[in-house]
Amino acid sequence: MEKKELRKLIRERKRQFTGKQLEELSLPIMNRLLGMSEVANADTILMYYSLPDEVFTHDTVELLARQGKTVLLPKVIDGENMEIRVYESKEDLAEGSYGIMEPNGKLFTDYAKITTAVVPGMSFDSDNNRLGRGKGYYDRFLKNIPQAYKIGVCFDFQKEKEIPHEENDIKMDTVI
Repeated sequence: MEKKELRKLIRERKRQFTGKQLEELSLPIMNRLLGMSEVANADTILMYYSLPDEVFTHDTVELLARQGKTVLLPKVIDGENMEIRVYESKEDLAEGSYGIMEPNGKLFTDYAKITTAVVPGMSFDSDNNRLGRGKGYYDRFLKNIPQAYKIGVCFDFQKEKEIPHEENDIKMDTVI
């Protein structure tokens, strides 16, 4: 199956659930994430502020920030790139590109300090390959943080045995 077809299939699967159901399905995933040593021991962690059809991360972002971790969120800056900004609070968020709530906090450029990256995806496979939404933002950015432990996050119905991938696609270290 080609990437475009797989994205369409996953979108159809997601539409079978209400937002509330997806939020409930997110709880065990976020609990598992919080139980990982790579998250518990991280001082600086790249997260994402979920869209309505993604694994719900809003409460987890808030919890990690309250724990004193430096929580970073992406902000789209043009048609190809994103930058990383420090999450301060919900009040610091504004709707940005693609309807994503993005931080207005200070720009973060000390990429070597990022030890863990939590990454959304349309689909992941058993070899930890990731299929994104098709714009390549994460694949381009993740090349800047090779030291970070990359955790792909998705619902079980988004997982496939094998997904199409190319040389420039960045693999995850694990998928939950």
